[in-house]
Amino acid sequence: MERLNFIKNGVSRLPPGFRFQPTDEELVFQYLKCKIFSCQLPASIIPEISVSKYDPWDLPGNCDEQERYFFSSKEAKYRNGNRMNRTTNSGYWKATGSDKKISSSISNLGIAGVRKTLVFYEGKSPNGSRTDWIMHEYRLVSLDFTASNSPQNCANEIGDWVLCRIFMKKRSIESDNNTTTPRKNNAVKNNIAQVAQPSFFDFFSVQNLAPAPIHSSTSSSCSSSNNIVEVSSPDHEESSGYAHF
Repeated sequence: MERLNFIKNGVSRLPPGFRFQPTDEELVFQYLKCKIFSCQLPASIIPEISVSKYDPWDLPGNCDEQERYFFSSKEAKYRNGNRMNRTTNSGYWKATGSDKKISSSISNLGIAGVRKTLVFYEGKSPNGSRTDWIMHEYRLVSLDFTASNSPQNCANEIGDWVLCRIFMKKRSIESDNNTTTPRKNNAVKNNIAQVAQPSFFDFFSVQNLAPAPIHSSTSSSCSSSNNIVEVSSPDHEESSGYAHF
C-alpha cells in the first residue's frame, strides 16, 4: 500500500478541509516509535527539521496553522553531555512543570512516551522575556522509567529523534476584558460628567408658593367666577344632593 505523502518542500501540506489533530498516544506510538525503529509511518505528514535552528515564529509551515509538528534530531548542547541544545538565534526554550508519562492502551510494548512542556523565552538566559510560544516535546523511553528514575535521565531514552508540537498559547478572553474594562469605565464616567444634570423645582416649598389673592367684595368674586372651570366629582355631587334637601 502506498504511503500518503503530505510533505512538499519540507512543509506539511494538507488538502482543504483536512486537519491533523493526533492524540499524545498516537504521536508517540504511531509516529515517533515508527520513526525511531524505521517502520512505515501512517502518513508522511511530519517534516524533519532541527528545531533549535529556528525561532518559533520562523518555523516552516503556514502561519495560520494553530499547531505545527516536527521530527527533530537530538542535538547535544555539550560534546560530552546528554543535555539537549534548546538555544535559538533570538532566545531559548525552557522546561516548565513536570514530565508526563504516556502509555499505550493497546498492549504492553515495553516502551512508553514522555511529554515535556517548554516555554520560549526571548533574549539570553536566564534573563529572557517569557513569550506565549509553547512546545510539547515527545520522547520514547523504556519501561524502566519509574518514579525512582528522574524523567530527565537520558539513559532511559530510545533513539535519536524527538517529536515536537509547537503552538502559541491563546490568551483568555477574561484577561483581555480586564485590560480594556478600565478604559471603558473611564469613557463612561467622562460621558456622564458631560451630560447636563436635570434641575428640580420644589413645588412644596413655601417660598416658591405665591400667596393667593384675597377678594373682599362680592362683585369681584362674582366677576372672577366666570373664569373658573368647575370639575365635578362624586363627593361634590353627593354634597350638592344634600343641599337640595
